[in-house]
Amino acid sequence: MKFYRLIREAFESLNANKMRSMLTVLGIVIGVAAVIAMLSIGRGAQASIASRIESMGTNLVYVTPGSTSQGGIQSGAGTAGTLTLDDANALSNLPGVEAVSSVTNSFVQVVYQGQNTRTRLLGVTPDYVTVSSLTLDDGEFISDQDQSTRSLVVVLGSAVAQDLFGGTGGVVGQRVRLNGQPYKVVGVLASKGGTGFFNQDDQVFIPLSTALYRLVGNSQFRGSSVISQITIKASSANVVNQVVSEVTTTMRDLHGTIAGADDFTVTSQQDTLAAATQVTDILTLFLGGIAGISLAVGGIGIMNIMLTTVSERTHEIGLRKAVGAKRQDILMQFLVESMMLSLLGGLIGVALGWGIAHLMGQVQFSGSTITPVVGLDSVLLATLFSMAVGLFFGIYPATRASRLQPVEALRYE
Repeated sequence: MKFYRLIREAFESLNANKMRSMLTVLGIVIGVAAVIAMLSIGRGAQASIASRIESMGTNLVYVTPGSTSQGGIQSGAGTAGTLTLDDANALSNLPGVEAVSSVTNSFVQVVYQGQNTRTRLLGVTPDYVTVSSLTLDDGEFISDQDQSTRSLVVVLGSAVAQDLFGGTGGVVGQRVRLNGQPYKVVGVLASKGGTGFFNQDDQVFIPLSTALYRLVGNSQFRGSSVISQITIKASSANVVNQVVSEVTTTMRDLHGTIAGADDFTVTSQQDTLAAATQVTDILTLFLGGIAGISLAVGGIGIMNIMLTTVSERTHEIGLRKAVGAKRQDILMQFLVESMMLSLLGGLIGVALGWGIAHLMGQVQFSGSTITPVVGLDSVLLATLFSMAVGLFFGIYPATRASRLQPVEALRYE
């Protein structure tokens, strides 16, 4: 039997039982839509996180207290407060280092008249604007004079300015309170957006000296002020690995440690990007796997309906065999019908999945949105997989139909 005739007969059979066919297709539609939506949202999250990390620069190196071991970060007694200003000063002279900024961080309540918000506080040195590639929307960043005089000045992230003032215009020169203390706003940063997990615009910056002596507390270690992190900007992305090696060696000399017993951790922005990509890859695979289960459920529905179809058309199968239809003809007839169901469900599911992903892209997470990425590979994967499901779950009913004996089939009522 020619293939186009098999397709025509499959359509005629499905059209004869419209409601049953629609309900059978629904299982495949839901499965394919779930796969497309989950994969596209996962990839969108991955792309969003990667772009935010890369926007901070691919040539950054971070030094944090605590050591990385096989079991994870060790941040217990003896390791949590070992990073100091003296360490940062020593690292600024290394080859390949363009700028170094000392950082301490906490959380703070920011109040302006009747508005208030709780946000992340970063105490930084003036070089932080260069190190982290920050752009000012208005005003200026923290200056060397602010740092040396422990000035009560603050630079607001755009989200904080929006929460307190309803916008970023006319904010410079205003006074806000940080944990009850008055600070003058000297600058507002341009918006960078968030990742869905962390909003770079939802933070404020004050001089490191001010943070240590007025808000965070000036803990000492080896006669120097303890800080939370050292951020280093390498002269280019090509020398990042060299800088990481130089920083590690210098820190071991300063702290008197050896490999495997460090009380600090040196990571690069590239390491952060690789780790984030790995996590989102696993998450995307996990979501896609869960969505794929619904495809299997839809396949079981196809098998069920095809078995019912075989029973209803037993007499027809007998007639076909009696007039010369071969076993292969009967097998192909029911396989094509099964695959047509799954293909139809796959095509509708792709359109529905794209629509769901588009709607999810309009939802904000922590003040930012995730733009779903509907790739051609995911569309082909879901469509081909749905056809494979139809083929797999249609084999048994089709084989059962092809094995019917003509005499017995003609007797069947």
